[in-house]
Amino acid sequence: MASTYLSRTTVTPTNATKFTFSAWCKISNVSGRKCLLGYNGGNHWYIIQFDNSSSNCHFDWVEFNSGGTKVVEKTTSASLRDVNGYYHIVCKYDSTQGTVADRTKLYINGEVADLATNNNPSHMLEAPSALGGHTQLFGAYETSSNNFDGIISHAHYCDGYAYDASAFGETDATTGEWKIKADPSVTYGNNGFFILKDGNSVTDSSPNSNNFTVGGGTLTKTEDNPSNVFATLNPLDKHIAGTAPTFVNGNTRWTASGANNSNCGVRATMGASSGKYYFEAKYVIALYTNVGMSLDNGNNPWNGDGDIAGVSSFYGVQSEGKKRVAGVGTSSVFTALSNNDIGMFAYDLDNNKFWFGVNGSWVASGNPTTGDNPLGTLASGTYLPSLSNGSWGTASSTAFNFGNGYFGTTAVSSAGSNASGNGIFEYDVPTGFTALSTKGLNL
Repeated sequence: MASTYLSRTTVTPTNATKFTFSAWCKISNVSGRKCLLGYNGGNHWYIIQFDNSSSNCHFDWVEFNSGGTKVVEKTTSASLRDVNGYYHIVCKYDSTQGTVADRTKLYINGEVADLATNNNPSHMLEAPSALGGHTQLFGAYETSSNNFDGIISHAHYCDGYAYDASAFGETDATTGEWKIKADPSVTYGNNGFFILKDGNSVTDSSPNSNNFTVGGGTLTKTEDNPSNVFATLNPLDKHIAGTAPTFVNGNTRWTASGANNSNCGVRATMGASSGKYYFEAKYVIALYTNVGMSLDNGNNPWNGDGDIAGVSSFYGVQSEGKKRVAGVGTSSVFTALSNNDIGMFAYDLDNNKFWFGVNGSWVASGNPTTGDNPLGTLASGTYLPSLSNGSWGTASSTAFNFGNGYFGTTAVSSAGSNASGNGIFEYDVPTGFTALSTKGLNL
């Protein structure tokens, strides 16, 4: 949603002294300001956002009244830097409370957040964000700035009702982790809404029909959700030699600029030491691109220039047509890749084998389903998908499908079969293999 936002016009509130906002958010990077809900108007304004405008990424909730006075300001003490999992955010406003500290609560993953800044409203003050007659923006503060960059799921707004985080989430009895309540029992009031329930629908799932419209950008569907988190590239786990790469589309597409010394390596957010996994990579700009799996054995996953191909922990392929096993290259084993070719990667960590295919066909008569003719043998250990640009001065760009069903903002054209029922891919997933996701890790 890096340039996307939604909008709707609010009506007369049920009760402007109380509201609750809840959303599950997976952030794609920890720089800049990433707004969830906002409005900038002459009579009042407000912003609920992740903010890294000064130092580390914190969460902010700020509201100004018509006189420009800040009536709510809450900023978390903790830095929120997780680009893999979901943060559950709940903002609770209830100025009817006699105790000042009870009038606003900010929850992160079910817990009341520790705050570096904690200003609360006066008794019975109507919340600026709860007032009617203004254009409420979702995913932005202004139409062209501070857009949210990442994934938002199950967003609720309850007008006239103040709920704790436990209304929208609960602690899993087995794992002890905070998990989503997909259909919470809450009341929404006049301005209330429930959007992004299942996919990218902006149709209100509450009884109100307070539908949003897409004001700008492209709202893309994804299989990634709070109940099944998929791997992405990890912008916090990279090596920069020269110009930094860019990450877009929820950290599923990576581009190295081609500027001098831009051999940039990056790994994914999830790894595994057992199981069978499959992912796809679209070589948007194919030349000198290395993609595969890196062994997380404590050694550097890339060399001093950011390249992974020659490092002993890397197992995969070079786009020129070569394979790499423990960083050692071979002569060409497949035809050099062209722009927009789709690579297929299957790796079996139970039997320490890996395969590679191109545009629906496995290289060297490989057959991951039967285990025959692997492209190479893996050492035992934990592996993370990885890639790098292997040549100074040459641009490289790759879009990954870890099971979301998209390459960038383009949906797969055919959707192959998936025997494990986890993720959507362009080509048939080998029997017994699955997407690298929290569900996939537990199959």
